[in-house]
Amino acid sequence: MTDIHSEISEYAQELIDIPRAHLSLELSQDDSGLKLVHQDKMLARCYLTREGMAAGAYMAKALGSSVPSEGVIIKIRVSTGVLFRAISIASQDFGLDESFVL
Repeated sequence: MTDIHSEISEYAQELIDIPRAHLSLELSQDDSGLKLVHQDKMLARCYLTREGMAAGAYMAKALGSSVPSEGVIIKIRVSTGVLFRAISIASQDFGLDESFVL
């Protein structure tokens, strides 16, 4: 069994299901890892592990952002297509070397 490095909420899928040009998101980091939020609802959390922070860094890059420092909130506006790509990246199993190639 592999360790869980990230968690994607069902709410993220609900947002992706209805295409929109602009979604206001917040990307932040705390002592447990990186989290992506929309209107105070969790979309994704990448835990503070080697694999989780790799997922978080790639997710941030897909959103057109950098990884924020602990306690900093970065506001992001993206389309649902960009959100889909970022969530898909965070869902990868970065315990596998092949995930880094993707």
